[in-house]
Formats: sequence, structure tokens, C-alpha cells
Amino acid sequence: MKNLYVGNLPHSTTEAELRTVFEAHGAVEKVSIVTDRETGRARGFAFVEMTNDGEADKAVAALNGTELGGRALKINEAKPKTDRPKSGGQRFGGVGGGRDDYRGHARQPREPRW
Repeated sequence: MKNLYVGNLPHSTTEAELRTVFEAHGAVEKVSIVTDRETGRARGFAFVEMTNDGEADKAVAALNGTELGGRALKINEAKPKTDRPKSGGQRFGGVGGGRDDYRGHARQPREPRW
């Protein structure tokens, strides 16, 4: 059993259409098109589970870079979430630090304001 990532999908692609494309290369266990939680619209990528690893490898070789709906597909073996590196460590996505980012310099005490 091999799970494949299929990227750069047209947003109009259906699970049945994707299953048909991959079944030409082997048995397909499951097709999951990823959708946006809020809008329900397809996010442009999917996962295809193929029963036979060899057939999955052949499907990747045959279909990667081919066009579907005017878009070149990007297909590779899906990696489990735990194998991906964590993003930069910033909690809220900003580039610089917070208010107290003195870039290695000691913080100087302020003079009283009165």
C-alpha cells in the first residue's frame, strides 16, 4: 500500500476523475481531495492510495508533470505529517521578535518620565 500526494490539481477535479486517471496504472484503494474547512472548496491537492507499491511507482513516473485540466500535476510519495520539519519556531508568523527584541544588546533601564 502506497499513499501518493497529487498537487497542482484544478479546483474542479472530482474524486471519480482522479480515480480514473490513476486506475490506468493500477488498483486504487482510496482517493481523497483535500477541501477548505470553511468554504468546502477544493484546495488544489489530493491523496491517492494505491494497493501495489510497484504500480504506485509506475503511476508516479507516468503521471508526474502530465496535464489535467490545463495544469501540470506534481505527484510524489506522501510523507507522514510527523516526518516534516517544523516551521521556523515563530508562534504567530512574524519575521522579527517582539517588543523586547534587542538583537543581543543588554536592555538599558529607562529614565523616569516625570
